[in-house]
Amino acid sequence: MEELKLLTTKQVSKLLGISEQTLAIWRCNKRYALPYVKVGRYVRYNLGDVMAFVKSRTIDV
Repeated sequence: MEELKLLTTKQVSKLLGISEQTLAIWRCNKRYALPYVKVGRYVRYNLGDVMAFVKSRTIDV
């Protein structure tokens, strides 16, 4: 079974170069399809999902 690596909002915001507030807005507005996991009151992101999101947003020139 594949190990699940969950990242915090802070880790994902650093990885993407955006603020934690921007991630919160994206979750509220469902602006981008970046899946997240709720663990109690905490929000976590699967590393594989974050990398797939980055790949899907990559534009080839």
